[in-house]
Amino acid sequence: MRTLYSFLWYLLLPFLFLRLWLRGRKAPAYRLRWKERMAWGYRPGTLKNSLWVHAVSVGETLAAAPLIERLLADYPDVPLLVTTTTPTGSERVKALFGDRVTHVYCPWELPTALNRFLRAFDPKTVIVLETELWPNLCAAVKRHGAKLMLMNGRLSEKSYRGYRKFPRLVRPMMARFDALAVQTPVEAKRYVALGAWPERVHAIGSVKFDMSLDDAVRQAAGDLRAAIGERPVWIAASTHPGEDEPVLAAHKALLETAPQTLLMLVPRHPERFDSVAQLVRQQGLGLARRSKQDTIAADTQVYLADTMGELLMLFGVADVAFVGGSLVPVGGHNLLEPAGWGKPVLTGPHLHNFTAISNLLDDAGALTLVDNADALAIALQALFRYPDQRQRQGQAAAAVVEANRGALEKGLKLISEQ
Repeated sequence: MRTLYSFLWYLLLPFLFLRLWLRGRKAPAYRLRWKERMAWGYRPGTLKNSLWVHAVSVGETLAAAPLIERLLADYPDVPLLVTTTTPTGSERVKALFGDRVTHVYCPWELPTALNRFLRAFDPKTVIVLETELWPNLCAAVKRHGAKLMLMNGRLSEKSYRGYRKFPRLVRPMMARFDALAVQTPVEAKRYVALGAWPERVHAIGSVKFDMSLDDAVRQAAGDLRAAIGERPVWIAASTHPGEDEPVLAAHKALLETAPQTLLMLVPRHPERFDSVAQLVRQQGLGLARRSKQDTIAADTQVYLADTMGELLMLFGVADVAFVGGSLVPVGGHNLLEPAGWGKPVLTGPHLHNFTAISNLLDDAGALTLVDNADALAIALQALFRYPDQRQRQGQAAAAVVEANRGALEKGLKLISEQ
């Protein structure tokens, strides 16, 4: 089965390069470093006995940041390799870790490319984040003789049903993992049902609860908030196509009762920054763009945070947070970043990637679910009208984060045992 799977990847190769080229029209970085996708140009033995961490994009990289920092501290003599698949993820790795780690793109799911990659970087332990489950990568890692571990594993019911359709491909892949540190007991059962060895699966919680708000982040948030002043501020974070329109409609409704309110709008993908800016102008709203260092004036109604790597800080500026990827069927994004700041969290109904976390916040009274612009506007109006309610929800959110810390230490213990 894996032979056929590999053959299909080779057939798709021209289309993969075409996709890079097309994506490069809006995000030129996709057209750079393309040789890394094939693991071309590396010398065998570039690294020796390395520790390889793979995090696909920005969200996974940020979630893995505390883990990577601890690995750097706990294994100072071991070369640390961090891979991503997107330019935005690459930028985050470089910004967070600089030359303390080696960073390249993860090669495509081609046996020849993976073998070249492994000969070059010689990992002894490979840690993949969340749902980066690739049959050829797993097979190549084990053939190389390295330990293979899943960290912060999650598996929605939808993804589980999808994997079950290909048992001859999935079961051998799952059996190759030496350890799987997953977020919940329900997900642990799903991994076992797909072929993972039961004794190797550990439900340890989410490392996203182990987020840290360092002094630099707090200072930057305080400085921006001081520049904004006493205006009410809410943030719509990680929005996708189809979400900006209801977000702006809700903001316009909010302005009718609270005309000084400022919306910080943060599209998920940088290639959409300009089109979202145009949409804001079309709605007749006063716009300032962070990338252009625009001043937030009294008539600024929308502050477009069109920069990368600042979302955690921006949550600290807002009074209320809406997390996108949830009004459209994307599956949601990290709800714990605003919760960690003690902010009331609003989100749409599409949360299949964050079911356990959203349930915890909902049970604690820290989460408000909305499904359209009207519901979002009503929820915002209530939170701004009743500051005691806003404070209670924010405190409940922070308490959930604090009560569920500890997955990072458990994961590090599993790594040390490999």
